[in-house]
Amino acid sequence: MYRFKLCPVNQNEQNFHTREFSRRPNLAVIMSNLYTELKNEWSKHAPNLALCSHLLDGFKLELVRSNFGTIQTASSSKQKDQLIKSREMLEIAVEHSITIKDYAAFERYMAQLNTYYYDYDKYLESSKHMHKFMGLNLLYMLATNRIADFHIELERLPSALLLHDSFIKPVLALENYYMEGRYNKILQAKKSMPSEIYSNFMDILVNTAREEIASCMEKSYLKMAPKQAAQRLGLRPGSKELLELASKRQWCLDEEGNYNYAGLHTRPMEKVPAKDIATHNLTYAQELEKIV
Repeated sequence: MYRFKLCPVNQNEQNFHTREFSRRPNLAVIMSNLYTELKNEWSKHAPNLALCSHLLDGFKLELVRSNFGTIQTASSSKQKDQLIKSREMLEIAVEHSITIKDYAAFERYMAQLNTYYYDYDKYLESSKHMHKFMGLNLLYMLATNRIADFHIELERLPSALLLHDSFIKPVLALENYYMEGRYNKILQAKKSMPSEIYSNFMDILVNTAREEIASCMEKSYLKMAPKQAAQRLGLRPGSKELLELASKRQWCLDEEGNYNYAGLHTRPMEKVPAKDIATHNLTYAQELEKIV
């Protein structure tokens, strides 16, 4: 039978750990300082994006260490203030991720932000920017062709919001244009978005629409003048974007100076292995006779 001897804890060592724990800074104070510094930096006309990234990394780390962004059993005004600050920092994080074009980070931050919009709505007043970020999330799903996720998000929103909100209604119109094939409307809608932050995702959607228009042009016409092609695509004749698109899709100019689409979709003649097909069919028929 094994016997274990309990060693007494050294009193000096215990006092040392107690003092060290008491010296640790208050996590709520750290988060509050991060919030103030991040908000002040992001409110500048030209914020330091590297500094914002550093502050957001600290915010994510402290959010995991503490319960700063979670609801406790007995909620208080202090805790509500902490939740509101966390929500505002996540809203800044979403805009920051779009500015640096880190769309994977955008998805992560938006998933966290939805917790505050949908799950904490009983404890917090609605954010004044909530509808802007909801519309932004819908536009991202549309631009990345995630139509199923787009409609799942729509199911979570009240019908009055879909019909009248200035941030969400334009995105629904874009979805209708995309589904109906009215791509020219998408090109025109880029200038009428409700917020400047929408422009990045609109660029993705416009590029998708231009690819669809180009595909339709190839199937509908044998040839087309570059000026007319540029007009259909919403581009300036001879622009860099037009030349890059033509090169990508292998549009070649003929002797008359028109884009020639005739040879794009012609397939080379393939030999049909008639003898092999006949052999396989006869073998299959023989096997069927054996079964019967």
